[in-house]
Amino acid sequence: MAKWDGKSHAGLLGYKIFVLLLRYGGLLPAYFVLLFVSTYYYLFSIKSSKHIYKYLRNHIEFGFIKSIFTLYQNYFIFGQTLVDRVAVIAGLSKKFSYDFEGEDYLHQMVKENKGGILISAHIGNWEIAGHLLYRIKAKIHVVMHVAEHEKIKSYLEGVKGSNSMNVIVLKDDFSHIYEISIALSKGEIICMHGDRYMPWSKKLCTDFLGKPANFPEGPFALAVSMKVPVSYVFAMKESLTHYQFSATKPIVYTASKLISKHSLVLRALNEFKVEMEEKIKNHPVQWFNYYDFWSLN
Repeated sequence: MAKWDGKSHAGLLGYKIFVLLLRYGGLLPAYFVLLFVSTYYYLFSIKSSKHIYKYLRNHIEFGFIKSIFTLYQNYFIFGQTLVDRVAVIAGLSKKFSYDFEGEDYLHQMVKENKGGILISAHIGNWEIAGHLLYRIKAKIHVVMHVAEHEKIKSYLEGVKGSNSMNVIVLKDDFSHIYEISIALSKGEIICMHGDRYMPWSKKLCTDFLGKPANFPEGPFALAVSMKVPVSYVFAMKESLTHYQFSATKPIVYTASKLISKHSLVLRALNEFKVEMEEKIKNHPVQWFNYYDFWSLN
């Protein structure tokens, strides 16, 4: 079965090309080039296309023709989200408009100075969601896998010359837990994904879009053990230049004699899953999942 290796589809050369297009032409020329890039992936990226097609047919229950058409849309919109990410990092955020649902929850989280955990997924544009968090005026730490391209990260930081976010790298010796704990003790914010895991990660199984699927245990176990407010956040692309940002009301998961820690971890996972399913059902083309999510191996 296919496994996620921690890497995205975009390469360093691709980012450099789109930075040049954005600087000298703007969004529309960059989107135009994406028509050809998307066609290439649509025709030749057989393995990832198979997984997206299976998701659309078996879990969203699209017909054959609609699944084939939506598969191309998926590649095209994924490309747009990468271009949008580069545009925002390069200081072109004014080219986009945003709506914010639940932003007050995050301001309150920061005001209480107890720290907080924001859990998102590879739906819509999580990079845009991260960069919109400057509005809450708190130090942000993004937890990610080292495989998510150090060269690309360094290059994009150089485009703008600064980076307001700190990256905490996930390690198989779990030393990242110490960094997360220190940040939370200072009242800072931790951002994590709840829909990807590496082979060495602990997993939890739950029903997702009609069939059992594995999720990483880490983000939800951390949410329970740290006893800080947890919110589930997403940024969905509503049009070429408009995003809808949403955040759920923060929850503090506290174990007791009547409720075990494991039960709370499962509760956190399932509450996240419900939010994730809702976003996918409303925006099925914006889940960028290029491996077999329902493989239980």
